[in-house]
Amino acid sequence: MNALARVLLAVIPAFMLSFAVAGVNRVEPRVFGLPFLLVWIVLWVAITPLFLYGVERLRRKA
Repeated sequence: MNALARVLLAVIPAFMLSFAVAGVNRVEPRVFGLPFLLVWIVLWVAITPLFLYGVERLRRKA
């Protein structure tokens, strides 16, 4: 179970940056004057280290 959780945590950001982009590819709404797609990509790039930190924490517990 621990290995599965680590893989899922590592795959979520890659999935959200690769495949979910098709669902959020819009100009409107704008967030802070930026198109939503740009905000989506920046958000996921910014929080990817948190997911990888979670993977590392799970690896150390095992």
